Amino acid sequence: MQVTIREVAQAAGVSPSTVSRALSPDGTVSAATRDRVQAAADRLGYQPNRAARGLITGRTGAVGLIVPDLLNPFYAEACKGAQARARGLGHSLIVSDAERDEGLEMDAIRTLAPQVDGIVLTASQLSDEELGSLSRLTAKPVVLLHRREPGFPSVTADLAEGMTDALTHLHALGHRRIAYVGGPRSTWEARERAAGVDAMAKGGTIDLVQVGSVAPHFDGGITGAADVVLAGGATAVVAFNDIVAFGLISRFTARGVRVPDDMSVVGCDDIALSGMAAPPLTTVSVPKAHAARAAVDLLFRTLRTPEVEGEEPMQRVLPTHLVVRGSTAALTKR
Repeated sequence: MQVTIREVAQAAGVSPSTVSRALSPDGTVSAATRDRVQAAADRLGYQPNRAARGLITGRTGAVGLIVPDLLNPFYAEACKGAQARARGLGHSLIVSDAERDEGLEMDAIRTLAPQVDGIVLTASQLSDEELGSLSRLTAKPVVLLHRREPGFPSVTADLAEGMTDALTHLHALGHRRIAYVGGPRSTWEARERAAGVDAMAKGGTIDLVQVGSVAPHFDGGITGAADVVLAGGATAVVAFNDIVAFGLISRFTARGVRVPDDMSVVGCDDIALSGMAAPPLTTVSVPKAHAARAAVDLLFRTLRTPEVEGEEPMQRVLPTHLVVRGSTAALTKR
């Protein structure tokens, strides 16, 4: 027979309404009461009825996560982090792949909004105007992950600093003519990374070869970018992300250019494959799962605490760090 909320209340010595609040992620009870209720529920094997709770609270028991490309391992790792945190808060996670298409992203928001308590938008491709229209499109809270815009709670990584670290590392190895292969110009991430590169170039310590914007895929590194890097006389290159870096290395190898003996390569993101590549890839490590967990936490904080008029939205910036592996080497070794 299924255990009822009244039985949990009797075992914990509280009212049924206190049990309901204690087992809700946004419930207002003391930590001691929450622990006592949770212990009683665990002991009795109580499973809350989400449908019934939803009728009472208006909550769905789910959060939405929209990502631009599930084929990219970076976003797969983010999904795992978000799912683990949502599960820990008693919610399920619904994931939608926008396929780097603004129209599909807007469709996903419209579809998810009635099914979830809030949405985490990851590396959103929407324009500023489209983001501004979200309050009219859905009454559900939205948190931005890997994008920062006024008026939205957000979790981002310090990508500009990460690029500075990458170029400083190459400079320390003796490289002076360094290429940068950028990502889609319309994205916040691409602008942040380019800002770090530009700041280093303006300092006059490096001679920057700007390759331009490529698709953030393996083919983006192969088609055109690698050949431009070589034609520009660079001895090292920083790629928009690890996958583009893999494409660069593939093309360099096909042209008889050895990495790192003839060309040093740095990626960005530190996806799991980066440490398994041959050679293993030096890369700017971005906190993928950590940032996703933080975004889910921020979403629940938004759900619990109504914004005070005039209060600035909650924004978190997480640090990056450079992971040095075998794809970079000192220029003097050549």
